[in-house]
Amino acid sequence: MAYTVIDKSTDFFNTKLYTGNGGTNNITGIGFSPAWVWIKSRASAGEDHYLFDVLRGATNYIHSNTTAAQSSNSSTLTAFGSDGFSVGANNSVNKSSDTLVSWNWKAGTTSGIATNGSTQITPSAYSFNQTSGFSIVQYTGAGGTPKRIAHGLGVQPKMFFIKRTNSTGSWGALPQQYGTGHLYLNAPGGISNTNPLSGGALADTVNFSVSDSSDVNASGSTYIAYCFADVTGFSQMGSYIGNGSATDGPFNHTGFSPAFVMVKVVTTTDSWMMYTNKIGATTGSDTGFNIHSRLLEANGAGAEQSSGTNQGIEMFSNGFKLLEDNGNLNGSGQTYIYMAYAQNPFVTSTGIPTTGR
Repeated sequence: MAYTVIDKSTDFFNTKLYTGNGGTNNITGIGFSPAWVWIKSRASAGEDHYLFDVLRGATNYIHSNTTAAQSSNSSTLTAFGSDGFSVGANNSVNKSSDTLVSWNWKAGTTSGIATNGSTQITPSAYSFNQTSGFSIVQYTGAGGTPKRIAHGLGVQPKMFFIKRTNSTGSWGALPQQYGTGHLYLNAPGGISNTNPLSGGALADTVNFSVSDSSDVNASGSTYIAYCFADVTGFSQMGSYIGNGSATDGPFNHTGFSPAFVMVKVVTTTDSWMMYTNKIGATTGSDTGFNIHSRLLEANGAGAEQSSGTNQGIEMFSNGFKLLEDNGNLNGSGQTYIYMAYAQNPFVTSTGIPTTGR
């Protein structure tokens, strides 16, 4: 059974749904001061994903679905608060009467990052949380040969999202649970092992590696990297092979009841599929125990969409099951990677099982 040091997942990760008011909107109830806030309109098509973090500061955003450089707008996310964040009148983050979703991560430690003799780039700013296995690092590229950069987590991370902020550039996604190849968060393409953005090396407990590509390491360019590690009972970066069944797809044991699952097929082309326990079935006709059929695509600007009646992801107390025969989630013989965060651990730190199916 999965024992954890995190009994209350919402102390470190929380999904918050809210309704836009077209003016000043204080979003509270997150439970902590978020270091990374990812916002997407559920209702309006054509609205980009907006990503903010404490290192780059309020009002400064990047989009997971584009290659655009960082931009600033004083009516987007205006402040990080002790229990949430505030947004202004910008339609993408606060259109009147629109339903929106925000995913929020806590970090925290901003000094004393570990380096060693292999570290070639020390981040210019960072915020990390070793308890929850999440860090944000900001660095300046050095160019030339692949470089090693400190991540602060003290364990080997399993996923990195890296974005060039001062210029256009694709989002490097480095799924270490699948090897040294790379994906692009802003695009639906499959894994590439040719000139991998990881520089051909996996991360270790101190550093991660980037190639000399301008997407991750142009000399003098600035970058932001989001780093994710597995934490028993709280987070898992895993993989599975699809079986093509719409009613009996693979079950992935995570050791917790998922609050958030993002899936990407790596052996072919399809979108990054984002599900949350806060958004459930398409209609009341869905008969599954806990089917979540509503989704957003991390690489797209579309509104929330449906996997179909009784299709999508079924969330259990100890993992999730695929109920989909489409290639985006469960193509026969295709390989998928996923990121999952907990609503509850399956077993608490005191050995008490959670209730649920």
